Amino acid sequence: MTTHEGPRVIELVIADDQSLIRMALRNLFNGEDDIHVAAEAENGQEAWELVSRLRPDVALLDVRMPGLDGLEVLRRVSRDAHLAATRVVMITTFEVDDYIFDALSSGAAGFIMKDAPPDDLLRAVRLAAAGDSLLSPDVTRKVINAYAERGTGATRPHPGLAALTERELEILRWVATGLPNDEIGARLFISPATVRTHVGKLLAKLAARDRAGLVALAYRSGLDIPDA
Repeated sequence: MTTHEGPRVIELVIADDQSLIRMALRNLFNGEDDIHVAAEAENGQEAWELVSRLRPDVALLDVRMPGLDGLEVLRRVSRDAHLAATRVVMITTFEVDDYIFDALSSGAAGFIMKDAPPDDLLRAVRLAAAGDSLLSPDVTRKVINAYAERGTGATRPHPGLAALTERELEILRWVATGLPNDEIGARLFISPATVRTHVGKLLAKLAARDRAGLVALAYRSGLDIPDA
């Protein structure tokens, strides 16, 4: 984390095997006063070396790269205690597949498509740096549909769901949409702070590593997810 003379600046590492994509992302993020692209990588091994050395606030990783893929880099970051403060956002051009569940279960702070609007990309990085998470609505809806198409045998309700209050279960369903606390609060007519408190209780009761883990848990449990 770097703080210059002004407000806190988010240190970002970008990893993508396409130079044009890296250039577009670099120009987007460096055009913002509160985000600084500290380094770029064109493959997973280079990404891992940069992230482990620089310890950025956020790493924006392409899912599929030569050598190590983005998921393996994510797993290494999640296992490394020295990188506990680094948040990972996965980015891809591919349709939803099992790797999304792997990414969420491995601790990704977000999952967004490369063709998402620039404001969504900026928001994903800012939310990740703040300890929140974001999944694009298109991704979450595809995830839900993918699970529905697999049939009831694909879902396994988490045993901890029985210990949740009605309100906590409602919050869990909304967390699974990928929306941040402020938008969940607006839909339920409660404050973002109240949502944050409920999320904290959910993490404890369900023994989830982080918010993204709650998202994966909700999908695998077959919960009825609201339309975002």
